[in-house]
Amino acid sequence: MGRTSWLPVAATSPFSLANIPFGIISSATSPLRRPATVIGTHVLDLKVFAERNGFAGLEAIQPHLHVFSSTSLNAFAQLGRPIHSKVRTYLQNVLSEDTAHPTVLRDNAALRNASILPLNTITTHLPMEIGDYTDFFAGIHHASTVGSLFRGPANALQPNYKHLPVAYHSRASSVVVSGTPVRRPWGQILLDPTANPKIPTFAPCRRLDIELELGAFIATPNPLGQPVPVAEAEAAIFGYVLMNDWSARDLQTWEYVPLGPFNAKNFATTISPWVVLPDALEPFAAKGVENDVEVLPYLRGENKQYDIRLKVDLTPAGEGAVPTTVSETSARNLLWSFPQMVAHHTIAGCNMRAGDLLGSGTISGEGERERGSLLEQNGGGKRSIQLVRGAERKFLVDGDTVTITGVCGTEEEGLVGFGECTGQILEAIEKPW
Repeated sequence: MGRTSWLPVAATSPFSLANIPFGIISSATSPLRRPATVIGTHVLDLKVFAERNGFAGLEAIQPHLHVFSSTSLNAFAQLGRPIHSKVRTYLQNVLSEDTAHPTVLRDNAALRNASILPLNTITTHLPMEIGDYTDFFAGIHHASTVGSLFRGPANALQPNYKHLPVAYHSRASSVVVSGTPVRRPWGQILLDPTANPKIPTFAPCRRLDIELELGAFIATPNPLGQPVPVAEAEAAIFGYVLMNDWSARDLQTWEYVPLGPFNAKNFATTISPWVVLPDALEPFAAKGVENDVEVLPYLRGENKQYDIRLKVDLTPAGEGAVPTTVSETSARNLLWSFPQMVAHHTIAGCNMRAGDLLGSGTISGEGERERGSLLEQNGGGKRSIQLVRGAERKFLVDGDTVTITGVCGTEEEGLVGFGECTGQILEAIEKPW
């Protein structure tokens, strides 16, 4: 059995004492955004906790208590992994049933009442101020399946795929927190690919899709012109979130040549609200997909992933609708690790900043039910995906809700999870001219 808390925590909760993630909250009684952690069905307001001497037993954080009055986690992230680890361990001890600090919180009714809030009474916000967002393409099974659909199995992967972590710069301003509705985008669509000349139509997206991803936030910046060695890159990562990189496949098909996705991806990316620290995921470290080519020295390192059990549920529009699980896979299904992504991202001298977001790319397994996008599951739009109660989908329709969850560990030892990454599709706006 894992350690237990003096707060009630259901065995099925992803927020056990083994987790202690960090996020940004507000509440009706205190609309100011501030840092918090979550355990079970309660949140600990870290602003109040810090202001009322809750961190008195942790000397390392004393010069930095101001970070818990920030409206984002960027300042906390920049303190670096050693401080993050000390804060997480201290909070675990304070919240533990066998706490060595009973008077800090457990036996301090005034601080308990002021700093502990029911989870269902708070609002979560984007945890970081995101300056830049880069989306990678590290899910080799996704890349192989989609590549086969459009180029055939012999040319499924581009020649560079196994030599470097392929990526493109995406849009940070449209990253939204779980629960934010997603508006169906308009764009240019080529209705008849065989026509000559090829003339696009301007219309709402007809092939709206999901991408099941894992996101990583950068903690510590590197100076312009100074790459981060792969052996040091893991220390630059603050923590992880779930991600749905919504994709307009018909817009993408027409626009991606020659510079890649643009409007097909920039209208919304949803992330879960709680940042799970690497220390919480370390017990679930596992080898990722083995690369069968020898990479260049600056990328040589262990492809360490985390065995996060990922699930995608689709709840169709309509009253009384129930969700269908359309995908279950593991975050192990990546060819490149996040440290390798950081090393490659910075090798030309790019300076990364605290709060920068990296996406893994779509995570898919090898099986039919392990595919992290509808495009893979429907064979490029050729077949329908069956939902419960007779419904079916090829792509998303207005009113559909997609929910991604991810969890590690066992109920006996305490689950480590992210909460939900969810969004509902809204109809397109009226013709925008």
